[in-house]
Amino acid sequence: MSTLVVVEHEPGCPLDRFGGWLDGLEITVVRPHAGDPVPAGVDGGLLVLGGQMSAYDDRIAPWLPATRRLLSSSASAGVPTLGICLGAQLLAVACGGAVEVDAAPGRESGVVDVHWRAEAAADPLVGELPEPFPGPSMHADAVTRLPAGATWLAETVMYPHQAFRAGVAAWGVQFHPEVSVPTFRTWAEGHPEVDAEAVTAELQARDAEVAAAGEAMARRFAALVAGRA
Repeated sequence: MSTLVVVEHEPGCPLDRFGGWLDGLEITVVRPHAGDPVPAGVDGGLLVLGGQMSAYDDRIAPWLPATRRLLSSSASAGVPTLGICLGAQLLAVACGGAVEVDAAPGRESGVVDVHWRAEAAADPLVGELPEPFPGPSMHADAVTRLPAGATWLAETVMYPHQAFRAGVAAWGVQFHPEVSVPTFRTWAEGHPEVDAEAVTAELQARDAEVAAAGEAMARRFAALVAGRA
């Protein structure tokens, strides 16, 4: 059985619903916020979750340099890799791209319609996923420059770099395909500038659609990890 290493940056940003959708994998959750060391490399697959720190907050989260090195080495080695929100930003920086902290357009929150670009059609992870993809979002930092040679896969009206692939098998998505309504509500309530009731109600209204799309992405990623073995 293939092993998927999951890096969790904080308890409030867990694997959440993905845990029930990543069939056929042995999941190892690494919690550096609780003292777990970030591995130097992985053999099966790698999933890096979100968090409230920025991709450059090495002082606040001293495990971030090791996480960026792991993302870089995994992308270079063709290890199936998925970065979600902060994980996507870390992947971009690790591979030579750039992130803007507190980006000018402001916080993107709620369920956003993510539109796939033409390049996504043949992509092994996101090809054939719903268009538009209903992406729960809660971020203020954003990828402003993709790594050299990266494939730009998706965009929204507010932020262009919603999904990309670095190398052959490392993906970053700015939205949260893994999130459940209770987790999302907690995030929204933590940001005074967000109308927590409104964005939670939006997710509740679209949750069947969101869950189906998230499950499809999770199962496709699990198949890529299992296939590498």
